[in-house]
Amino acid sequence: MLESTVAAIRPLDEAAMAAARELQGRLTKPAGSLGALEPLSVRLAGLAGACPPPLPEPAAVAIFAGDHGVHAQGVTPWPQEVTAQMIANFLAGGAVVNAFARQAGASVTVVDVGVATPIPGADEPGDPAGPRLVAANVRPGTRDMTVTAALTRDEARAAVETGIRVAGELIDAGAGILLTGDMGIGNTTPSATLIAAFSGVDAEAATGRGTGVDDETYARKVAVVRTALARHEPDPADPLAVLATVGGLEHAALTGLILGAAARRVPVLLDGVIAVSAALAAAAFAPDAVGAMVAGHRSAEPGATAALRHLGLEPLIDLGLRLGEGTGALLALPVVTGAVRVLHEVATFDSAGVAEK
Repeated sequence: MLESTVAAIRPLDEAAMAAARELQGRLTKPAGSLGALEPLSVRLAGLAGACPPPLPEPAAVAIFAGDHGVHAQGVTPWPQEVTAQMIANFLAGGAVVNAFARQAGASVTVVDVGVATPIPGADEPGDPAGPRLVAANVRPGTRDMTVTAALTRDEARAAVETGIRVAGELIDAGAGILLTGDMGIGNTTPSATLIAAFSGVDAEAATGRGTGVDDETYARKVAVVRTALARHEPDPADPLAVLATVGGLEHAALTGLILGAAARRVPVLLDGVIAVSAALAAAAFAPDAVGAMVAGHRSAEPGATAALRHLGLEPLIDLGLRLGEGTGALLALPVVTGAVRVLHEVATFDSAGVAEK
């Protein structure tokens, strides 16, 4: 499945992009007056192979959840059980991601790809119209990457292919855009390690304070990232091995979601640092996958900026967010929709009878 998905990813359609640029030039507005929305609309036309491209709706958020063996190194003060507890909160509709999803009219799918502890209420019937849980646990959390590889190669592949399957299911159900979400206590540490491995930045430049850790814990996080990089010497030319040695199950699944969306020519709106670290892995598998990626926001985590720079993506909004869950992507969703709606609904100078300069 992974190989066939990667093989299906193609470059953006140049003819559709040229048509979108030409149309932008004829709309009743000064050329370039919509700033970043104009090249975004052009890129989405190239992804769809049509001008104008389809409106990116309905939207579907996929939250991949997993736990991390590196938690044992004291990289976060939060207990590991919070991952499962927050999943229960997602399913009950009580998290920030749920509030933003309701505002945006987006569906929420939570995927247990590697949670280590039981999810409260997971066996109870939920609201059919509410968030749904997909049970796809590859293993109960990763191993400690400072001691051994976080995952075997087969486990990493299974998680990537879970993400590909979820992407396909959501698109088959009608989703016009996918949004990345994540949950996993301690997951900013493997994110930083992935970013350092793929982008080449130093461990300190890739590592942030996550949930707001103190100076002592931050120094420990940086040391853990350095230790993992030195132990495994991950080769960015082998992205599956990088995910296996220093990644997380949710990172691998998000990589698959991005690849699956790119193969189907559907945009994927990236959230924060966990998403962009997975996006680096997706780009290593298939450089043309970047064409399907839209950077929703600039996470407060420094590694996110390094990753976006490496991908050549500019974030749509910058609000200092560092929550994850898919929250920043949901806030950016109206911007993406607006960029496409302009091509559908704004009159041209000729059709409106407006004189050009």
